[in-house]
Amino acid sequence: MLTADLANVRRRGEELRLVPLDESARARVEALATAYREIARAGVGQPREDVEASLRDLEVPPAERRLAAAVLKLVRDGCVFEEANAVDAAALRRALFRRASAARRAGAFDRAALLAATATERELPVADVERGLFADRAGALRLVAVEAPAPATLAAGFELAQAQAVLLRAVSLTATVRARDAATYRRLFHRLKFLRLLPTITPLAEGGYRLDIDGPFSLFQAVTKYGLQLGLALPAIAECDAWTLDADVRWGVERRPARFRLEGRAAARADDLDRPALPPELAAFVAAFEKLGSAWRVDRNPAVLDLPGAGLCVPDLAFERADGVRVHLEVLGFWSREAVWRRVDLVRAGLPQRILFAVSRDLRVSEEVLDAAETAALYVFTRVLGARAVLGRLDALAA
Repeated sequence: MLTADLANVRRRGEELRLVPLDESARARVEALATAYREIARAGVGQPREDVEASLRDLEVPPAERRLAAAVLKLVRDGCVFEEANAVDAAALRRALFRRASAARRAGAFDRAALLAATATERELPVADVERGLFADRAGALRLVAVEAPAPATLAAGFELAQAQAVLLRAVSLTATVRARDAATYRRLFHRLKFLRLLPTITPLAEGGYRLDIDGPFSLFQAVTKYGLQLGLALPAIAECDAWTLDADVRWGVERRPARFRLEGRAAARADDLDRPALPPELAAFVAAFEKLGSAWRVDRNPAVLDLPGAGLCVPDLAFERADGVRVHLEVLGFWSREAVWRRVDLVRAGLPQRILFAVSRDLRVSEEVLDAAETAALYVFTRVLGARAVLGRLDALAA
């Protein structure tokens, strides 16, 4: 993803607007992407510092430096480097340096002989010992693959990438979306859940939805951290047939408030939006639950629950028994207390589906809040979701 300083925007009063790319600028983006990608591909197998030096050697006119830096960032994001083995490198240095210290005290220091002795001891070639001494440094890691998008694809999505960079400074976001099929909406809502964004979803009279995206209060203190989630949500919003977006951002060195507006039509569909992976903690819970061997089957892709006139709920999982009983699960985790009360109000308004809300103990909400509800319950957990605890509540709701 681009950083905020690489976004080409203009500020007029309190409004930010992206500087649109004309055909010549888009062609230039594609040409730069082609050049950078070819340089990176030629560097496969080389250390990062050598690859970076080769990329910096590409000459660009002064007027294009920011554009080139943005394209380079997108290409660099697609470069895959080997993982550092800090333990082996540290152990190798320790062994060699101790041997070198002893040799120096004895007055018999010989670098080549020390490397050869260490190589013999570890049954490695001398070249591997020398290369492995500082293999945990970022600059020493070797490039193993280049997975940057095709230049034409990168150029087509460049303005969207710049918009993502602006959203890194966002503190709130409102979007309206319209799509021809329910599957597009479902992908979008599940993507927002995967990113731990908590939207208030309101159906529009003319069709589509309005999304007011909120988050935990603590994240507003770290604007970039919250903005990163909003930026990652943008491709899913842009997948809708028609959409508009308004965001409150803190822009510039002084983080002055500004309003950012964007609208568009459906972008190319992203393959990874079809079935977003579960967050790690939820995936771990599902694995633990399935090991129990209960009568419940886990549905990882449940439908959106809509209570007309009251609101929507986007469950994370659903559980179904052979007799047809179905219970949904929404994990509110460490979101705000307000989010919990929204769900309570939805249940009291008549949400007909059985549903279990999992809430962190840190939110200080009692499970007794929904004791009187026949189709919903609250489960307060301490650190992680308990598989057996959830199973017991599913059985209770089924009864």
